[in-house]
Amino acid sequence: MSRKGLLIVISGPSGTGKGTVCKALLKKNDFWISTSATTRSPRKGEVDGVNYYFLTEETFKDKIKNKDFLEYAKVYENYYGTPKSQVLKAIDEGKDVVLEIDIQGALKVKESYPEGVFIFILPPSMKELKNRIIGRGSETPESLNLRFKSAYKEINYVSKYNYAVINDTVDNAVENIESIITAEKCRVDRIKDEILNSKEGILYE
Repeated sequence: MSRKGLLIVISGPSGTGKGTVCKALLKKNDFWISTSATTRSPRKGEVDGVNYYFLTEETFKDKIKNKDFLEYAKVYENYYGTPKSQVLKAIDEGKDVVLEIDIQGALKVKESYPEGVFIFILPPSMKELKNRIIGRGSETPESLNLRFKSAYKEINYVSKYNYAVINDTVDNAVENIESIITAEKCRVDRIKDEILNSKEGILYE
């Protein structure tokens, strides 16, 4: 029996460094990362089909009607969504899939795919979080204030996740996530069928 891959969902408040952590995680591991779709404009250096699929709002809404998303949400006046078919196909092929998505999206995925591994990225402190958002240099005073207020509220969603990882340094965060994934792959409820149906399994009779 072939083992299905894990769906690893990584999210957290804006400015916690989710993207940086995920990039470092992928450099060290053979994980498959899903590319999300969005209606927001590309930031400097972002490439369509690599960082995001940049869609018009009309196209995005057509995909919603066709149920093409595993999840979608409207965040800060823009839509974000995870293409369903590519994610489920990769999991069935035994690939471990990483989703880096916002909190709203993560909770929707949990409703439809509760066997996923849900990891919440936290900043070392709220002061550091604010510094990181300011450091982007891409926020207006109004949007900065909105994101920081939202971050305070979003922290409360940590209880909805399986794990919390503090991003004090990227290396530490990546190491903790790797440990979580290793532990999840050893869970009996994930591998018992594989053991019971294997002629070489210790429980085979």
